[in-house]
Amino acid sequence: MNIKRVGIVANSDKEKAAEYSLRLGRWLSDRGLDVFFEEEIAGKLNVPGVSRNDLASAVDMIVVFGGDGTLLMAAHIVMGSDVPVLGINLGEFGFMTVVNLNEMLGTMEMILKGECGISRRMMLSVSVEGAEYPVLNDVVINRGNLSRMVNLETFVDGKYLSTFKADGLIVSTPTGSTAYSLSSGGPIILPELDSIIINPICPHTLTKRPIVLPPDSVIEVIVWTKKGEAFVTLDGQDLFVLKSGDRVGIRKSKNHINLVESPHRDYLEILRTKLGWGELP
Repeated sequence: MNIKRVGIVANSDKEKAAEYSLRLGRWLSDRGLDVFFEEEIAGKLNVPGVSRNDLASAVDMIVVFGGDGTLLMAAHIVMGSDVPVLGINLGEFGFMTVVNLNEMLGTMEMILKGECGISRRMMLSVSVEGAEYPVLNDVVINRGNLSRMVNLETFVDGKYLSTFKADGLIVSTPTGSTAYSLSSGGPIILPELDSIIINPICPHTLTKRPIVLPPDSVIEVIVWTKKGEAFVTLDGQDLFVLKSGDRVGIRKSKNHINLVESPHRDYLEILRTKLGWGELP
């Protein structure tokens, strides 16, 4: 990576976000790099800011301070470009924000020397209400806060799979396999294995299990509800209301996201430490 211009995005509600954003900005400037603060954190620092829509075209890399939710937002900023994103963890789990605060400057040194790898992450393209939307983690269709089940008639490549009678349905990428899908009993898929996971949420029939599909699969879900409405949520950020009979189309996106890998630990170590594998009770 030839990095000359760095954008900084942060969850300004996090306690240390402003402090470390400013510290990194000064460190980069001292080394002759141009620094661009996204306008939200720039407002906290009282410095000039760049809008989210303009940030990707202005920089060679984006650094994100926050948790995985903040990184998901940043992923949408760089959509359609090859600008890599580095996540610095201010949250809890941080499966995508893989660098800790005490590793920040050392990691940046290695990035500037070209010593850090890139993880190319598959994305989904979701059709809702006649428009297409990008998704990095997951698509969730459910009944919201109501306790009634929803019927989700599901097709793969035009062939009928099943009608899931459940609280909802998660359709996930490998990146999203460690998010809501994992807590709903879904498998962990390594990011290198492009695939799509279909995972019912609390299905009424216990034999309904998660299924892993090839990445070029085309999924269509028809929502059937007896009363009220259902909802579809994209990456936990965009929410749409669905009526009975509405359809949601899901397929692999032509876009992808480049995440900077941690130089200090591999993905298996991240899984092991974040999930507490092997720890004594």
